[in-house]
Amino acid sequence: MAGIRNRRQFLAGIVSVCWSLLLIGSLQAADSPQGKVLKAGAATSNITPPLGEAIIGGFAPFPSENVHDELHARCLVLDNGETKIAFVICDNLGITDDIYQAARDFIKAETDLPPENILMAATHTHSATRASSPKYRDFLSRRIADCVRRALEKTEPARIGWGGVDEPSAVFNRRWHTTNPDFCKNPFGGVDQVRMNPPRGNAALVKPAGPIDPEISFISVQSLDGRPLALLANYSLHYVGGVKKGEISADYFGIFSEKIGSLIGASPEEGSFVGMLSNGTSGDINNINFSQPGKRMQAYEKMTQVADLVAKRVAEAYKNVDYQTWVPLGSANAELTLKVRKPDDAMQAYFKKVLAQPEDAPQHHRYERNYAGRVQRLLEGPDEVTVKLQALRIGDLTVAAIPFETFCEIGLEIKDKSPFKDAFTIELANGYFGYLPTPAQHKLGGYETWMGTNRVQLDASDKILAVLFNLMADLNSGK
Repeated sequence: MAGIRNRRQFLAGIVSVCWSLLLIGSLQAADSPQGKVLKAGAATSNITPPLGEAIIGGFAPFPSENVHDELHARCLVLDNGETKIAFVICDNLGITDDIYQAARDFIKAETDLPPENILMAATHTHSATRASSPKYRDFLSRRIADCVRRALEKTEPARIGWGGVDEPSAVFNRRWHTTNPDFCKNPFGGVDQVRMNPPRGNAALVKPAGPIDPEISFISVQSLDGRPLALLANYSLHYVGGVKKGEISADYFGIFSEKIGSLIGASPEEGSFVGMLSNGTSGDINNINFSQPGKRMQAYEKMTQVADLVAKRVAEAYKNVDYQTWVPLGSANAELTLKVRKPDDAMQAYFKKVLAQPEDAPQHHRYERNYAGRVQRLLEGPDEVTVKLQALRIGDLTVAAIPFETFCEIGLEIKDKSPFKDAFTIELANGYFGYLPTPAQHKLGGYETWMGTNRVQLDASDKILAVLFNLMADLNSGK
């Protein structure tokens, strides 16, 4: 009798489990329009350059001598059965459009993913190369394409959700109004109204020249049974820094990418989860609180603190994400031609005078000779540049792509005026064309506005926003 009861209980348990599985399957089918299926895949490629490749994160490049942590390209592919899109985030200072185009050519020849549907971007780590040598450029484009191919191979039925959480303690506007004109000298013989990275805790500091964006946006992708597949986050923070000279590092972007998986329950044994952190609109934002004196820290200590904080905040918000088993996907692209800034006669005469002086002569600004070269290259270069702009759609979320180091208020305007419920921007995407201040910030001056740091017409941000909002409108209308 006891044996029969046990068998009956066992059979009843099987029926209950089967019924539960059928119920879950029917609910997932009901969540997908007409039984449509969303698939997703994520993968990485190692893009660490050979030692000796120049690290370009300041005014004087120097050769790499050691690898502190490997650099990666990280890819997320989404396929809803109608449209495929992809994100590729690379640990690099900034990648030019010709390298991305070479990667797209590989992808077009080797896959069925439309290359125009891929957003490719650099994180802007300052402890990496800018892919200047021909050998590394070829390697990088190949590895980006490999990363996409591997992500395509790993696609499986998935569900997707997104969210955001504020963390204002790690971001500060680095441009300051000050009462000391000596702080605001520029390389062109003049004095600006604001100073980038002024002396910390100085009594002459008045107020920041712009806002911050405290939001960490993120996209979460899981298998249908809730196994984490990928998480792509976005934060408007230039980089953190604090590395040993000559060492290659992905900065806090890489630490976050390795950390987030364990915080959200990704299984290290399976090894399939890919964490990703993209740069938002951080052209005027960094991690330094200039209103207070600085504190000495060990190499890599600060970036680890910031990465841990950002990952912890995302993991907390991750618990509240609502998932969908199918969403509309879309990609809209446009090219915009912008005028290149050129020096006038007075500026050319000023730099001619600067270069005629001995190198040890008294200087108005320590980088005036450097900018003499930058301005001359602009004078001799093309009169126009054409930049790629892009918007991707994931359900009620849109992601804008801008190929500049973009000022924070531009990203805030996109979030405010996007026709979609949610929005964020990835900067240094699909190209690298220097800084992008707003017209109002150009009037204040400062490093980011200097000719040679900024290369394009002063109202470029307005023109870029107009194009992006048109692209978003097209995506929102289903064109």
